[in-house]
Amino acid sequence: MTANWATFTAAEPDLARIAEERFGAFTHHVLATLRKDGSPRTTGLEVRFLNGELWLGMMPDSLKALDLRRDPRFALQANPGEGQSMGGGDVRIAGRAIEVEDPGTKAAYGEEVEPPEPFHLFRTELTEVVRTYIEDDKYLVVQIWQPGRPLRTIKRT
Repeated sequence: MTANWATFTAAEPDLARIAEERFGAFTHHVLATLRKDGSPRTTGLEVRFLNGELWLGMMPDSLKALDLRRDPRFALQANPGEGQSMGGGDVRIAGRAIEVEDPGTKAAYGEEVEPPEPFHLFRTELTEVVRTYIEDDKYLVVQIWQPGRPLRTIKRT
């Protein structure tokens, strides 16, 4: 089961807000894709939250775009920032990236974001959003959201 960003936001508005803040704090994040042989590839990436979707834009024929065309599964980790504070916690998103071919959709994205032309554009279908953070300098807290399931929270000392 998958969901777009708007569905996630409606289900868990507080977690969605925190996730957007974490991704908004820095420009570059880490995207994991799968190579032809199935091994992982990590690369830097900028992301955008627009019109109820999480978008991934990429340079033409970049390896990450070719990976996603072949196998749409991805994992995305917000830039943790400088030092060890990780303000707001660590946020990771997993799902499927679906390439957008519709010229109107790409043009609307291009007007909003102004990426270098030409570019690949992928719309995401989420399978999981995870936030990990420290509470009261005592607990490691892990929040896990998956489509169609209630938010799970795990606390460890």
